Amino acid sequence: MTASATPPNWTETLAAFLSAAPGIEAVRLDPVARKVSVATFGAVDEAALRVRLAETLAAIEAQFGIQEKAPAGFTLRHDGGVTELAGETCATAPKLWKWREFAWPEPPTVATAEPAEPEWKALTALAAVCGVAGLAGWITGQFALLPEPGARILYGIALIAGGWDAAKDSWENLRVRKLDIHFLMLAVAIGAVAIGAWGEAVLLLFLFSSSGAMEEFALDRTHREVSALLKTAPKFATLMLADGGEREVPVELLKLGDRVLVRPGGAFPADGNVLKGRSASDEAALTGEAVPVEKGIGDPVFSGTLNLWGAVEFEVKRLPGESTLQKIIRLIQTAQKLRAPSERFTDKFGGSYTLAVLGGCAVMFFVWWLGFRLPAFANAPGTTSAFYRTMTLLVVTSPCALVLSIPSAILAAIAWGARHGVLFRGGAAIEKLADVNVVALDKTGTLTTGELAVVGYESFPPGREQEVIALAHALEANSQHPLARAIVRDAQARGVRAAEIEEFQSLTGKGVRGRVGGGQVLLGRRELLEQGPLAAWANQLPPAPAELAEVWVIGQDMVGRVLLRDEIRSASRGVLTALKAAGIRTVMLTGDRRQAAEAVARELGLDEVKSGLSPEQKVEAIQALRVGGRKVAMMGDGVNDAPCLAAADVSVAMGARGSDAALEQAEVILMHDRIENFLAAFKLSRRAKAIIRQNLTISLGVVVLMAVAAIFGIVPLAVGVAAHEGSTVVVCLNSLRLLFGKNR
Repeated sequence: MTASATPPNWTETLAAFLSAAPGIEAVRLDPVARKVSVATFGAVDEAALRVRLAETLAAIEAQFGIQEKAPAGFTLRHDGGVTELAGETCATAPKLWKWREFAWPEPPTVATAEPAEPEWKALTALAAVCGVAGLAGWITGQFALLPEPGARILYGIALIAGGWDAAKDSWENLRVRKLDIHFLMLAVAIGAVAIGAWGEAVLLLFLFSSSGAMEEFALDRTHREVSALLKTAPKFATLMLADGGEREVPVELLKLGDRVLVRPGGAFPADGNVLKGRSASDEAALTGEAVPVEKGIGDPVFSGTLNLWGAVEFEVKRLPGESTLQKIIRLIQTAQKLRAPSERFTDKFGGSYTLAVLGGCAVMFFVWWLGFRLPAFANAPGTTSAFYRTMTLLVVTSPCALVLSIPSAILAAIAWGARHGVLFRGGAAIEKLADVNVVALDKTGTLTTGELAVVGYESFPPGREQEVIALAHALEANSQHPLARAIVRDAQARGVRAAEIEEFQSLTGKGVRGRVGGGQVLLGRRELLEQGPLAAWANQLPPAPAELAEVWVIGQDMVGRVLLRDEIRSASRGVLTALKAAGIRTVMLTGDRRQAAEAVARELGLDEVKSGLSPEQKVEAIQALRVGGRKVAMMGDGVNDAPCLAAADVSVAMGARGSDAALEQAEVILMHDRIENFLAAFKLSRRAKAIIRQNLTISLGVVVLMAVAAIFGIVPLAVGVAAHEGSTVVVCLNSLRLLFGKNR
């Protein structure tokens, strides 16, 4: 298995930057939002600061997120996804600091002729050479097909091929005074050769290199799922000019408000809203949803998604660097660097465990040799030597499978989620979500779509509802207000055609008016009635039900209203039913009115409703739900949800409509606002945790069982090698079940 050299300690690199930069007191890093803030005291050369900052971030970015302690003389603090390193100072000094915020420097683009070959292919080739040469050496030795050195030459070729990658990694680690499992494997192979067990040495390195190739293959498949998103990002855009012309420009040059043309088969280069044309987009790269999504005027489009059949013009609403696609890519890249709690545990104990194994095996050598009077190095008839038993013990206690048991499952889960519209911000989110027993949900935009839908029409006097529909459609046909979209959509579904309207005028904050068929018509809030000549009569009109919104239509001899309701997501009921079946308590936390909240809760079957809450009260509600050790997940999408997302054990945000504040707090992001993806995330997290437990049981069980057998001398070296490497292969294959399995 491959392993990189020990990465530089990023906290020390950052501390060196602070120490070498006069006037720089502290630095805050937010890799997900791609922002860095620097605290200064006094005058600072900003140009030089940018250069030094870019160099420092380039040096630490690959290692950022690995758990480290603060260097002496510095304090390290983590707040959600933000990390702050500051020099130790008096309590009043930070009040005098001036914080400067910078965008995270992007690394320079380097052109490459061809993508590098996946490492697993080279490792597979080396393992194949090792296997073929080793088998040829065994056959040659068994049947004396070549003179005596022939078998050993073939064995030697096999050993070089099988140990090549492990030797490279061991050398890099030894240069920084670190021992790992690669060193253990090489030590055992050399020891086996020293006692004449050439076949066992080759078998060890063949299985070790084969399992390493398999591990790299699993990681490559994981990374390929993520890299597929990068390939969907378009490089150029067709910009519409003011004179009606077109110009091809790099995506990086697009600005907010630019009008961009996307032809059939092209990819949307930024996030925006459709201004002209109709089409459908393939959003599978972002959501995993194979069904094309219809796009018309006013509908959102997302960077990297494919325009299928119609020419569409859209207005850029987010810069390409801040698009949904780029946020997804950054979130995944950050998630892959962040360790789960159990994964950090195995990282920490790995080095100490290696030293303990080496020390324990050395002690057992002397116990067998001096205590039990076994031959030191030469095997006697019916008795294996102390050194042979030591090599066997060294093999079976090496922690290959144990070290792989957690990260292989975490990476596979992150990759599956990325492919199916669920983004995890690190392995910790996967582990924590599996333990949740209460799910709190916002109403608007989470359980509901956030889009209003018409539920009925009323006229006064009754019987003229069709006129209300026709007049409302005429006045709202050219508006993009959410109320207008709902009215037009419903009228079109009923087959009502928009009448010609004249003298159209917007009444700011109240509604619109115009002339239809020669008569004056108004549409808007109840205040239009209450402030006009019909005020006395309007006060007697029945109020709308508490859970509904109303829009009034006033004609020459008729008054009517349109009743609307926030549309419940079609998948909400199924998700809540499945959560309750899994023993999860569901609670709605909303700032909406009690009647509206309770109506939705009754329809969906929620366990509890808390309505009329301010952001502060939502936080208090989350804290109350956590009493008794309960683990709470909070799902929301708005700015007002950000505080309670931060207060929850696991924070979940709707990815398409979600505010930036909610997305920055979230540990799990559901792309394209698909609430059913939460159920997929929950099932995936539970399955991942089960597979981690299985991996740990397999790896630890094999180590303990084979170690006991090796101590009593009842396991030959070849069996120990097969059991050790076999458990590593089983762990990798078990983790791959997450990547290729169905978690919905």
